[in-house]
Amino acid sequence: MSAKIQHQGPLFTSSDIIYLILGVLSASFALKSFLVPNHFLDGGVTGISLLIHEVFHVNLAMVLLLLNIPFVILSVYLVGKNFAVRSGLTITLIAVMLQFVPFPELTHDKFLVSMFGGFFLGVGIGLSMRGGGMFDGMEVLAVFTFKKSSFSITEIILAMNIIIFVIAALFMKVETALYAMLTYYIASQTTKYIIEGIEAYTGVTIISANSEEIKKALVLSLNRGITVYKGERGFMKDSFEHSTDVDIVFTIVTRLEVRKIQNIVRAIDPKAFIFVQTVREPQGGIVKEIVKH
Repeated sequence: MSAKIQHQGPLFTSSDIIYLILGVLSASFALKSFLVPNHFLDGGVTGISLLIHEVFHVNLAMVLLLLNIPFVILSVYLVGKNFAVRSGLTITLIAVMLQFVPFPELTHDKFLVSMFGGFFLGVGIGLSMRGGGMFDGMEVLAVFTFKKSSFSITEIILAMNIIIFVIAALFMKVETALYAMLTYYIASQTTKYIIEGIEAYTGVTIISANSEEIKKALVLSLNRGITVYKGERGFMKDSFEHSTDVDIVFTIVTRLEVRKIQNIVRAIDPKAFIFVQTVREPQGGIVKEIVKH
């Protein structure tokens, strides 16, 4: 997302429209039914908007719209024109929903507000991103800062949100800041799940003396593509000079298939060394696309 996209696709597809509309509805529901009536905060630009709304009693819809405009403009150069148009439309629709559409206040229990407010807000953010847009400019600002510093995007976003939570503790209550942290955590984890989906990809690396059987099982039985690295195994403390050649098998599967792979490998070689790792944004090869960028 750090480079400008030179070739833009269609501005909207039918799936984009569905994702963006559902994202707007979910986020608006979270704000008006849970967070705003209970004076709760979140992280990001949304959290800043809520903080300004609570401290200075400024119209939330207007603040959310105005604060995000610079980031929409910045996203034209960092991401692309289509992304900026989708994002601007998404933010505008949320502002309209906040201003004119009534939502019921469902609960005043602080824990439930934090849990479900964060959940529905995370769903809204995730669906909007799946639709190719956003309604919180924090990540765009993080990408811009990332290009000017040695920190990772995750570290930058975390630092920005810590500042927001500290300000919330100073101007409101420490309890409010703590609930804001919980709300943000739930929203961020929900967003991650919505973006990656239940089929989030996982890389599985297998080191075994029975690599030939394992390769056949993965390719012929499970119809999975594999990559084989040539390596050596052994190098124990008492026999460091002795090692044997080994094929290191690597494959990418969905999260739901990891246990199945492990069971198959254990049945072939109970002593096989297996480790898994999260794989982000796999492209090319035979990996199917599950996340829209």
